Amino acid sequence: MTEAKSARRIRPTKTKFGWHPETFVCARRGHVTPAANVARLRPEDAELGVDLADGRRLARCLRCDVWIEFEPPENPERERLPPLSELRVPRRGRALREAIILRLIALDRALHAVVFGLLAAILFALELNLASLRGEAQRIIEDVTSQTGQGASQGFIVRELHRFLHVGKGTVMVPAFTALAYCVVEAVEAVGLWRERRWAEYLTAIATAGFLPFEINELIKRVTVLRIGALVVNVAILVWLVWRKRLFGIRGGPQAEERPYPVELFGPKRPAAQRA
Repeated sequence: MTEAKSARRIRPTKTKFGWHPETFVCARRGHVTPAANVARLRPEDAELGVDLADGRRLARCLRCDVWIEFEPPENPERERLPPLSELRVPRRGRALREAIILRLIALDRALHAVVFGLLAAILFALELNLASLRGEAQRIIEDVTSQTGQGASQGFIVRELHRFLHVGKGTVMVPAFTALAYCVVEAVEAVGLWRERRWAEYLTAIATAGFLPFEINELIKRVTVLRIGALVVNVAILVWLVWRKRLFGIRGGPQAEERPYPVELFGPKRPAAQRA
């Protein structure tokens, strides 16, 4: 299969933001042009590909609708195209946009898993080295107070070091195991969402909803841009999953999802150059 020399684009369905997910995916994965790999094209194949009088072939991408110029294949995969209903039509339109959003949520969960994993590792390391760290903290306090007098004991750093000295053995293990549990859950969510598993959508919705009260509580204690942003993102993810993916029977559940026949996705049956 040779690289396209020229192409005439038939515009795919636009999102309201003017972004074409089909074009984006084709740019990363390549076009889907079954008409480029058959020995001959028939008149009834005109919506998928046409052979020009000068020996060139135009094949239509089933995902982004672009017409691409090819040379007829020397070793075709099959003699002729099967009916459109028997072809594997790639996702496009709303189905493709939803898949992309699920991947973005999966990346978000993967980032959370990394953060919680690092936090758990730090806490476990702190617990294992607690005795030596206490000795170092005591040495710093003694050095500071001997140089600046007793008034320095009221300083922020010294106060925090005193609090650290009173941390009991095993106290760090509770947040460490909590962070580890969140790391595992977020990692499972990320893998399941990336593979578009239904159970992962439910797990993400439940875990996100369960974590919202803690986020709201932290936001009440102290308002920061980061906390507001995290809350907004998680609420948006929860609402999108429940509404768009029809979780918990919302909007009739998954059985109510519309599944249009693939042939409805296609517009003109031949490129503009052949309609003249």
